[in-house]
Amino acid sequence: MINKNSELAQVFWRDGRLPCPILDFHAHMDEHAEIYFPFSSADDMVIDMDRNGVKRLFFCGHFALNDPLYGEQYNVSAVRKYPDRLKAYHIIHSRHLDPEREIREVDEAPDVYAGFKLLGDYNRFPVSDPVHDPYYDYLERTHKLLLLHTWGGSAYDGVENVLAIARRFPRLHIICGHSFFGTQKEGAEALKPFENVYFELTAIPIVRGYLEDIVDILGSERVLFGTDLPWFSTMHGAGMVLGAQITDRDRENIFYRNGERLIAECGL
Repeated sequence: MINKNSELAQVFWRDGRLPCPILDFHAHMDEHAEIYFPFSSADDMVIDMDRNGVKRLFFCGHFALNDPLYGEQYNVSAVRKYPDRLKAYHIIHSRHLDPEREIREVDEAPDVYAGFKLLGDYNRFPVSDPVHDPYYDYLERTHKLLLLHTWGGSAYDGVENVLAIARRFPRLHIICGHSFFGTQKEGAEALKPFENVYFELTAIPIVRGYLEDIVDILGSERVLFGTDLPWFSTMHGAGMVLGAQITDRDRENIFYRNGERLIAECGL
């Protein structure tokens, strides 16, 4: 049911897209061995962005997730084909670390990379382990972004793991992908003092009340929009934010204002 208390929702219902831009901070790209995606190429992503009013998309391609040595070339080619629309995260594979080389790759391609991405649950390796500190130190010094996959109750990327990173690197811009799904309230309370830590929405709005939990504790100013595209659709993600019990000002913060401010702070 369309949210009758939201002017943004009324426009979305009437026109099929929002009257404001969207910045998506959590996406993927390319084929995946375990599922069929009909639209997963860079060209398809940009078509989807145009259809849904997405101004910029921050992603890490599936090839890079699965191949730490050769997969990054696909991220680079996608961004350089669409330099005004796409920005990549360089993946960190905790069990195949090469910080000297990987930091150099990011440093030498500022047109391509927004920062690094790390998936503790996938690697079964705690994101807070000090072996990652060279990456975190680099990101803090250069004001680039760290996107972490986070999940409620995880021993690898749960609340305590991210809290440990935030304490060691208090000026590091951390994006908590999935917002500690299921323990979002505990995560928001624990990380509230760290103003450089943002909560990203992929999967969160599918459970009514989860987004409201975060906004109630943090305010909407530290929440970023994300979809996991092509796993989930942009229109679905936008519709769930429009259906939440928050204000249109909150929604605009989430869709683009917070992202624009973060991009400006990081020089992206």
